Amino acid sequence: MFLFLSKVLDIFLAPLSWALLFLLIGALTRRRARAWTVLGLLVLYAFSTEAVSTALMRATEAGAVSTFRKDVTYDAVIVLGGGLDPTATERSGRPEYNAAPERILRGFELLREGRAERLLISGGSLDPRPEAVVEADVLSRQLQSWGIPAERIFTEGRSRNTRENAVESERIIRKQGWKTLLLVTSAAHMPRAAGCFAAVGLRPDTLPVDVRASSTPLKRMSWLPRAGNINQSTDALRELAGRVVYQRRGWAVP
Repeated sequence: MFLFLSKVLDIFLAPLSWALLFLLIGALTRRRARAWTVLGLLVLYAFSTEAVSTALMRATEAGAVSTFRKDVTYDAVIVLGGGLDPTATERSGRPEYNAAPERILRGFELLREGRAERLLISGGSLDPRPEAVVEADVLSRQLQSWGIPAERIFTEGRSRNTRENAVESERIIRKQGWKTLLLVTSAAHMPRAAGCFAAVGLRPDTLPVDVRASSTPLKRMSWLPRAGNINQSTDALRELAGRVVYQRRGWAVP
């Protein structure tokens, strides 16, 4: 039920949804129709600008702190799923990535460089079909094709969200007796992910990747609308809202 509600909430957290709703109200009502229409256009414009989307993403990534220790060889690196496009992967038969391939790439680099003994990939599927693509399995095969021995790769393919990433990973970690851990995920996702692992009794070191926010001063950014900017604004708002929900449910702790 929570997964279904989270998808519904995603729709209502999208600025494009707000803009369309306001425009629809403006088209269907005679009372303050112009005001609703203008409000819809303003929302669409504001969240489509580089300055607004960057400000939101900076706020989202602000809590992503790297505690990676170069002098430590970690027992395991935990790479969270979310970098694979399952639909495209199923269609092509090969790993097809979305905007966050840095997660698995950085995990691969850490293994290759000897910074970690092994890697745990945590990521299942929202698709209930038996033949559905399971991200952890696809990424495991990808790592093996890059030369990483299978015995250094552990997978967890049951989780469907960040809380389940932590719960399912904790079971494997406790069973294996690993002590030094490094968590790798996108910078915007790291505060919530680290909070989820802390909630199940684990506090791994953190290595945020997939940094999205530009370092260009806001006053020098373009105010022309772009579709990519509204996507970034939506991603930031969804992540910020997710943190609030997770904390209130007790799924993530500071």
